[in-house]
This record gives sequence, C-alpha cells and structure tokens, in this order.
Amino acid sequence: MKHCVISLLALWCLLSCTPVPENVSIIEEPAPIYPDYRDITIPQNIAPLNFLLRTDCEAVEVRVEAPEVIDPYQKSIKVNARGNEVVFGMDEWKALLKEAAGKPLYVTVTALVDGKWIQYQRFQWDVVKDEIDPYLTYRLIEPDYEIWNHLQIQQRCVENFEVNALGHYEQLDNRCMNCHTFGSQDPNLSMMYVRGAGGGAILNQGGKLSKLDIPGSVYFGFSPTGRYIVYSTNKIIPAFHSDASKRLEVYDSESNIFVADLEKQRIISSPLLSDSLHFETFPTFSPDGKHIYYCVADSVSLPSEIKKLRYSLVRIGFDEATGTIGTQVDTLVNYKDASVCHPRISPDGRYLLYTVADYGTFPIWHPEADLQMMDLQTGRIDTLGVVNSAKSDTYHSWSSNSRWFVFASKRDDGLYGKPYYCYIDANGRAKKPFCLPQQHPQFYDNCLKSFNAPEIGKGKVPFDVDDVARAMQQEARHFTLP
Repeated sequence: MKHCVISLLALWCLLSCTPVPENVSIIEEPAPIYPDYRDITIPQNIAPLNFLLRTDCEAVEVRVEAPEVIDPYQKSIKVNARGNEVVFGMDEWKALLKEAAGKPLYVTVTALVDGKWIQYQRFQWDVVKDEIDPYLTYRLIEPDYEIWNHLQIQQRCVENFEVNALGHYEQLDNRCMNCHTFGSQDPNLSMMYVRGAGGGAILNQGGKLSKLDIPGSVYFGFSPTGRYIVYSTNKIIPAFHSDASKRLEVYDSESNIFVADLEKQRIISSPLLSDSLHFETFPTFSPDGKHIYYCVADSVSLPSEIKKLRYSLVRIGFDEATGTIGTQVDTLVNYKDASVCHPRISPDGRYLLYTVADYGTFPIWHPEADLQMMDLQTGRIDTLGVVNSAKSDTYHSWSSNSRWFVFASKRDDGLYGKPYYCYIDANGRAKKPFCLPQQHPQFYDNCLKSFNAPEIGKGKVPFDVDDVARAMQQEARHFTLP
C-alpha cells in the first residue's frame, strides 16, 4: 500500500510540474506539426489526430475549441504535455467530435521554446456528419519492393487504433500476397491472392474461406451481386531504373482480363479483353454491374520502349443476368503523353477516380503520378490540385457513402507510402487530405514499411491470418475454362 501511495504521489508531481503557458507571444507562423493536420476536413468518427510539434520545445499546450457547440462541458478539450508529442484522450475526443459534427473546431498550439512561450497561428478542423467506413485494410511492404516475402496484410479500425493481421509472411511460408479487396466495401465478401506453389485466391464469403484456382490473377473486383469476379492475368517483370527518382519499374509482358462466375465455377472470356496486340489490366465493375472499366495499351517492345507504354481508360458492357461480355469498347480517357491506371468508381456511380503518370503501369515509383476524378454525369475531369503532391499519389478506394476516398501517398519523403483520406463534398469538391492518425505521434517516423493498396471496408472481416493459413491447405475450387 505504501508503494502505491508513493507511486501516485510521484505521478501527481510529474503532472503538476508540466509547465503552463504564461507571458505568451503570438507569432504569425503556422504550427510546424506532423502529420500536417492544419485546416482539414475530418469525419466525426475518426480516431484522435495525435501529432508531433516539429521543433525543439520543452512543453506544449493544445486547445481544441468548438464555439458553436452549446453544451459548455463539450465545447473544448485541452492537452498539456512535456516535450513535443500531443496525444488526445479517446473519450474526450469522441465526445467533442460527436457534439461538433457539422461544425468547425479551432485548434491553438502554444509551445515553450528556449524558455519562452509562443503561440502559433490558429488552424481549423471542419467536422462533417458524413462518416468514414470504420475499417481499412492494406499491405505493409518494404518500400523498394525487393523483400516481397516479408509482406503483411493488416486491418485497422480507423475509429480507434485496433489492428489485426489478415495475412502474415511467417504463417504463410514467406509467400507473396496480393492485395485484399472488398466487394462493395462489404466485410463478408472479399478476396486476396497468395502466390507460390499451392497458392490461390482466398475468397471470403461471410467468414467461410475457400481457395480458388484462378491462376495469375493480380487486379480484381467484384460485381455488385457478388456472383462475378473480374480479374486480370499479368506476367509481371520488375526492372531497376538508373534514375534514382523512380528506382523500380514494373511492367507486363502479357496481360488479359477474364470474368470468373462463382456460382457456375466457369471462366468467361472475350477476344476484346485478351487481344495479343494489347495489354489489358486494372479491371473493375461499375456499381450497377452494367460495365467493366479497365485500362488498355498498345503493345510495345519492352523494356526498351517502356516510356512509350501508355494506357487509356476504357469500358465494355456486361450483362449480370447472363454473364455476357459486350461487343463494343468505349474510350473515356486517352492521353497522348500520359498513362492511366487504377480506375475506381464511387458507389453512387457519380465519380471515376484514377491515377495518371507519364508512362507505364506502376505509378508507385513515379513522383509525377497524380489522381484525377471524372464526373460521369458531365464528363468533366478534376485534376484534384488540393489532393495531389509532388510525389506519388495513387492506389485509391472509395467509402460506401461516396463521400470519402483513401489513397497511398509518398508526399512526406518520396520513399514510404502512407494512407491519406480525402473528403468529397455534395458539390463534388475535394478537400485537403489528411494522413491516417496513429496512437503514437512518432509512429510514422519509426515505421520502415510502406502502406500499399489501402481498401476501405464497412466492418471488420470475420477471419484472421490463422484462418487464411488453414484455407491454404484446402483443395482449390477449379473453374471451367472457355
């Protein structure tokens, strides 16, 4: 008992000795915080935006105020801390954001630097009522992609800091794992691909896992009913650049697109999607299931003509009732001096989001890679200036309410990809994106993995890495070829 009292007194003394602002000087400079959470739009259900102050300070005070909130006990929160780390209490944070939904929050950062208190320019958080789907899956991978057999696929609850593994190299014999993709953001319908001998596509249907024999699938997407999977088969060749800004190039020596009928266990093909004179890749169904969107390029001599390899964005019809692929290909985006990758359509069918790079099919190491968004009602293309950075911005997915998308960005250092969320308002205007918050403010400084291919989900998937390892031991379900 005596030791407990002493410990409590020591803790009280430590907290009571945290300096508080006095004789504060106000300066006209933005607070040097990391991640950059200044003047952003956030959902009311996001985890606390913990951050670092990028300066050598002895202590920091942060006040978050909601002047439009009526309840005096829910109008603000305050953090006083030694050092430069700002960590908000979970309960206080959730209570404030619930009250402030649809209203602005104002953030004031005051720091003790060289024995003097300085207050930086106040910034704003606009809290919107449109919630983000609460889960995010992603691959953790070495940034140079050479150590592919040390992969992990994780799922994170973005309302808090809970993380669980869906795939881990230690349980899966150091295999390469492809991305985990949801059907309509539904946690009860998803798929991932485990490569190597005895590998296959691991299909999740309501927590029941099965292994599918659809060799070579790389990029895939579900039809709205979940009956069909459209996928590409890619013979991938890695090559290393002499240009340090790009480092690694990946291209396809062959690529075609097929549709797998999960009900009848058959493969559906079309000569328009498997033309030997073209490379077809990045397929995805439209939300109504009436079209398959994909990217296509004329074949060139590789790798010598890699800079001539440019993909266009096209679509072809599909009939879900009969499982029939259309006979006409429509071109939506065709740039003479740029290549289009990774088309994704918002669930409401309004917007088409895709990546644009100078050339090729692997924009991760192209610093010029940016996101663009087409309004499918008007045909207008938004170059998303407020979203993009001077480094690679790509690999994106939508939330179920079509108000948020997540993407992987290397804007911080050009090396490590991190997940960024962006809000699209009711008028189709994009807001400044923000980085996925972490429990410990120094997390990104210490993390030596890239967050690759982030996917938004409406709930927690009903399986884990052990279930995947067991599914790998199953006999694969075979499909009838055309």
